[in-house]
Amino acid sequence: MDTWVKDMRKLNDIVDYCQTLYDDLNFTAARDWKAAKPGRHVIGYMPTYVPREIIHAAGMLPLGVLGGGDNLEVIHGDAYYQSYICRIPRSTIELAVTKRLNFVDGMLFPSTCDVIRNLSGIWKLLYPDVYSRYFDVPQNFTSAVGGTYYVQELRELAEGLEGISGTKITDEALNRSIDLYNKNRRLVNDVYNVRQVTPWKALSWEVYLLMRAGMVLPVEEHSQLMTDYLAAVQAEDRPKRDNCRVIVQGSFCEQPPLNLVKSIELAGCYIVDDDYMLVNRWLQDEVPTDGNPMENLADAFLNYSGETACKYVPEREDKGKFLIDAVRERRAEGVIFAAPSFCDPALLDRPMLSGALARENIPHISFKYAENSGQMQPIREQAGTFADTIKLWGEA
Repeated sequence: MDTWVKDMRKLNDIVDYCQTLYDDLNFTAARDWKAAKPGRHVIGYMPTYVPREIIHAAGMLPLGVLGGGDNLEVIHGDAYYQSYICRIPRSTIELAVTKRLNFVDGMLFPSTCDVIRNLSGIWKLLYPDVYSRYFDVPQNFTSAVGGTYYVQELRELAEGLEGISGTKITDEALNRSIDLYNKNRRLVNDVYNVRQVTPWKALSWEVYLLMRAGMVLPVEEHSQLMTDYLAAVQAEDRPKRDNCRVIVQGSFCEQPPLNLVKSIELAGCYIVDDDYMLVNRWLQDEVPTDGNPMENLADAFLNYSGETACKYVPEREDKGKFLIDAVRERRAEGVIFAAPSFCDPALLDRPMLSGALARENIPHISFKYAENSGQMQPIREQAGTFADTIKLWGEA
């Protein structure tokens, strides 16, 4: 697979490959990676953020598990959860019970919300012999308190992974992994920047599939794939449409159906920024590759991680500044709040962010979805009306 990915140059080939990875609920790419050499291990993780560098430094493959999407019928998963929560925990349990995740050697559940916390407990009950960890992050952002706590969390995570792999995670190995992920984040930002400048070339649904590929491929292959995409899309001649420029906010955990991303674009909106695949862009700057890598990762989280509803931010008057800055930097004309139904972090954050946008006279709308939403016409009509409103009265 490595050679095939490296040799790809045509845009259609790249997008088709990413689509294949997206559609594959058996995680064949990850299974093949594990089977290629004896002693390999795969560690699954839920959205939105885990330090994949540590998994990689242990010689393991980090595997993003983002629910079952709209191609998975949930039957067993409904028995474990009430109906008035988001769908991603039910479809994740469905993936596990139907043995689609039976090759995974461990699971990490980041501190996104109470639902994911509870999912980590159910996972332990279902699979007591499989390593699992609820990965908590600091709520205090001072180095002496939150930094000290987070370094200890990272060390405990490393010890748990070492127990699976039998490989000691050295500072040298971790710094090499940090360097690879720094390069990956640079390429992710390059893709986003190209989409911002020429969104008619780098289509949002293609970029989404490209970012999803990073959840199942080794970081080295994903970086090569993005390099190929950037070269291919620059050579592509596509028509520029009279679309408005929007930011999509609130989809950091349970992912939207691919048709939702396509529908927003078809409705006349270029998505110039989003919080899909947040793990790819969580750290906003490069992590140093010298010194103590655990402390460097902790410092990166405390001082230059992205602002999102699932990360505690102390109360302050400039709530929403991160989003407003993104609107200015990406030259967006409006914001679409698109959050999964029953997503407490996103839906509780939305009124505060809406208020911040209103004070800046930035147009915005909102709707909800589920990962298996099938009817896109209402969303397309709402997004289309929003786009028309901006074009007709945006300068008024």
